[in-house]
Amino acid sequence: VQLQASGGGLVQAGGSLRLSCAASGGTFSNYALGWSRQAPGKEREFVAAISWSGRSTYYADSVKGRFTISRDNAKNTVYLQMGSLKPEDTAVYYCAASMTSLDVDLMNYWGKGTQVTVSS
Repeated sequence: VQLQASGGGLVQAGGSLRLSCAASGGTFSNYALGWSRQAPGKEREFVAAISWSGRSTYYADSVKGRFTISRDNAKNTVYLQMGSLKPEDTAVYYCAASMTSLDVDLMNYWGKGTQVTVSS
């Protein structure tokens, strides 16, 4: 499966953004999906994950209550709705997919990232 993330940009602290990740080349519902991010000078970190059906979602403590992951299996797209953004959310955001794991660190399909910059 190929993944293409979009929707990043520059936003003020407290604002919102919605990231999208469109998938092609596979049966979308066969994949668990997730988002990770990497800030300059830092290691990549888990942000959120969603199960194959979409019924289960998981979040990093740092984004819980502010971010929402969702998927539309009819549109082959996974979303990350980000609210109450903070400067520390600034990073390149990556979407990922796996047929076998909900652990984003173990996902084996990755899209190119999209830059999110939050100004104070």
